Amino acid sequence: MMQDNVLGTEKISKLFIKFSIPAILSLTIAGVQTMVDGIFLGNFVGTNAMASVNIAAPFMQLMIGMNLIIGIGGASYIGRSLGEGQVKRAQDIFKSACLFMIGLSIVILVLGFTFSHQLASFLGANDVLLADSSTYIKILALFAPFIGLSFILGVFVRCIGKPNVYLISSVASLFANIILNYVLIKQLKLGIVGAPIATGLSFTTSFLIAAIPFIKKTAVLNFFTGKFNWKLTGQLLYNGSSEGVSSLATAISTFVFNMAFMRIAGEVGVSAFTAIGYISLFASLIVVGVSAGIGPVISYNYGAQLHDRVKQMMNISCKMAIIMGSALVVLIFLFGKYLIMMFVSDNEAVLDLALHGSKIYAFTFFFNGLNILFSGYFTSIGDALSSIIVAVCRGMIFILLGISILPQFIGISGVWMTVPVAEVLTLLVVIFLFKKGNLKKAPELVEA
Repeated sequence: MMQDNVLGTEKISKLFIKFSIPAILSLTIAGVQTMVDGIFLGNFVGTNAMASVNIAAPFMQLMIGMNLIIGIGGASYIGRSLGEGQVKRAQDIFKSACLFMIGLSIVILVLGFTFSHQLASFLGANDVLLADSSTYIKILALFAPFIGLSFILGVFVRCIGKPNVYLISSVASLFANIILNYVLIKQLKLGIVGAPIATGLSFTTSFLIAAIPFIKKTAVLNFFTGKFNWKLTGQLLYNGSSEGVSSLATAISTFVFNMAFMRIAGEVGVSAFTAIGYISLFASLIVVGVSAGIGPVISYNYGAQLHDRVKQMMNISCKMAIIMGSALVVLIFLFGKYLIMMFVSDNEAVLDLALHGSKIYAFTFFFNGLNILFSGYFTSIGDALSSIIVAVCRGMIFILLGISILPQFIGISGVWMTVPVAEVLTLLVVIFLFKKGNLKKAPELVEA
């Protein structure tokens, strides 16, 4: 198939641009989507409403985690199958992933809608934030199937050589979200009710556009070819498990940080962390976009035993991660106040705390790009275990250790310092994995 051959024959630098830039833009837009709620709620409803959304964030992160397990795991498996010439297996993987996603989304919908109050309470909402957090979870859960399918189809469309489709769907979704937030929150005064409705409908827009290439029966992957296979489903879930662990770790760390800031600084602390969290998410998604964009290229070439091409792609990607991370640190130090004021403009206490934290947190971006890239690489070649190790280290183990120890010595600065320290330690783990030869079948990726 032409689109498959391109992955194995086109110049690597051209493929990097062709696949990573649309993925960066798509995921950056997805990150902006979450910020849109924060911007409108923070400016037109209040900082408590914004904090309520952050309390509910782990629910969305768990949803995204399930989507990524299926999407990234399936795309990696599909890419390697196409590289090996196993087209029928790729078609069965696609069908299995879509059907499993639908079933799982229905379960999430029922649980989120039925137990929203209990979930919000468990996630740390106090009496001030509980009602709004519960409302956000309940309404967002109704859109779980559309959110799930928009994610996995956006990933799978790259496997058939059409990365721009997801970019188009993401742009349309962003505009829908901005317009709907403006109408529902500012004009109709729906407050916290309007935000999840706007977000859910925007993901629905993305799904409808991303689904178009798969309606064609002539496409190598389509809704009509292939059949559901439990064995293939289990394999794709295992292959994508590191992405799920990563999202689970993000949800846990968000929960832990919310609890820490609530204890030390109350709602002001949670609001400040929310503002920094939005900026961090936006910055991290740039590198995640590179990782997601090059994933199908790496999977295909790894399956086709074209290891030199895999090496070239990773070398380019690592250089870009270092450059972008350095630029982000400079950007935050120079313009951090203005970035934070996008979310908090009328609360000096929150602004001051967030500004102080941003100068410490910024050092995260020197290191997290490489960790994200190599975690994605492990997934792309089917080495889920190494990817899980990286995800657990950077998102759980070192976060929990840091937040338990550092604040005892340097107070609230220790909470802000936890993530940069976790990323540094994780990078050492990544180096350790390579030095110990845990990837014996993989090509040497870093030139001496």
